[in-house]
Amino acid sequence: MGIKYDETTGLPSNENADYNKLLEMWRDEKKKREKAEDRIKELENSLSIALDINDKYQRGENELKAELARAEEDRQYDALVHKRELADLFKGKYEKE
Repeated sequence: MGIKYDETTGLPSNENADYNKLLEMWRDEKKKREKAEDRIKELENSLSIALDINDKYQRGENELKAELARAEEDRQYDALVHKRELADLFKGKYEKE
């Protein structure tokens, strides 16, 4: 079986069917590899975009949590002030109009 070589060039002969079949298989595998590499690049790009979106979402979520905490503190302070004002009113510290 073996590969036949051209006597003048020393390269594998084009007349060898096994060589041509192997060459065709190699070319097919090369195309598949290139296609797979392109798909990997697409997926890496999609992952990068998704990670950026996730980071923005998490930053926004943290900002909203901080804003909510400030609003709750303000509400608690207002409730405390209102409670003291009512207590003072009932003690007669404020004059009725």
